[in-house]
Amino acid sequence: MTFRMPAEWTEHEGCLMAWPTRVELWGETFEEIKHEYAQVARAISEFEPVTMVACPGQGEEARALCGDGVEVVELPLDDSWFRDSGPIFVLGPDGERAGVDFRFNAWGRKHHPFDTDDKIASALLERLGVERIDSRMILEGGAITVDGEGTLITTEQCLLNPNRNPGMSKAEIEAELIAKLGVTTVIWLPYGGLLDTETDGHVDGVCAFVAPGKVVVQLPSDPAHPDYERMRANREVLAAAVDAQGRELEILDLPQSAFVQVNGKETEVGYLNFYIANGGVVVPVADVPEDEGALAVLAAALPGRKVVGVRSRVIAYGGGGVHCITQQVPAARPAV
Repeated sequence: MTFRMPAEWTEHEGCLMAWPTRVELWGETFEEIKHEYAQVARAISEFEPVTMVACPGQGEEARALCGDGVEVVELPLDDSWFRDSGPIFVLGPDGERAGVDFRFNAWGRKHHPFDTDDKIASALLERLGVERIDSRMILEGGAITVDGEGTLITTEQCLLNPNRNPGMSKAEIEAELIAKLGVTTVIWLPYGGLLDTETDGHVDGVCAFVAPGKVVVQLPSDPAHPDYERMRANREVLAAAVDAQGRELEILDLPQSAFVQVNGKETEVGYLNFYIANGGVVVPVADVPEDEGALAVLAAALPGRKVVGVRSRVIAYGGGGVHCITQQVPAARPAV
């Protein structure tokens, strides 16, 4: 049976999140990050069911902050980035659902321990009663974006980093993406974010499919931005690319960029790191003037959806955004 990873805008049964747990990552911001995660969960729950996984003994705290609209379950965790450690869901030809369990090594062994998070995808699939498809390749969900029609975009900066799959060639990595995610065309961009040292350049900080043949691209307008030239090089690759259906890509530029100080560190809040929910889009914002323009770009890119900004300064300080801390569960046998 051939399974294919659906686009993020496919109807969702719900959304999975994980409660913050790695104290040493957040330091003095640990209490504040819990509130930001809770606000993201509350925002998404206005559109679709949210399940928050908390470490044993932390469920009561998560319930208190997330509210009655978010289901909380307790399972062992190392960290709280389900886009990367959670399962990647795929659908069969008749809409039957399965989950691909790629290996996880904490973005090239940057944090320890990570063995529990390497097992969390399997535990979640068992709990959900969803078929598990095993892959021995290390892959994080934030490293890919798909259109649901056979096209996947990723970055060489991340997937070819020797701290992930040093024994695999580019061709072998591409073949595994094709085999496990049901894609037929892989578009390789040269760069992730220069400042994205945590994930080594995930694509969800670079571009995102928002419709078949339509991609939003981070394109900083300030020439002093460290990614000014790099993102333009990525855009040139996309402009020359053809997707799995033979289409040239429509490219929408997201020029806004927001830098803020969090716990003494200059931190970029990435507007591109949004989550597409049923009928909505939840976007990280920084509470700065640039927020308004970014939200307007995304509203135009995703018409018919309510765009909601959620303060995500501390999430960005930890190395991610709204997309990084969420994982959609597509509905089985979705309506055509």
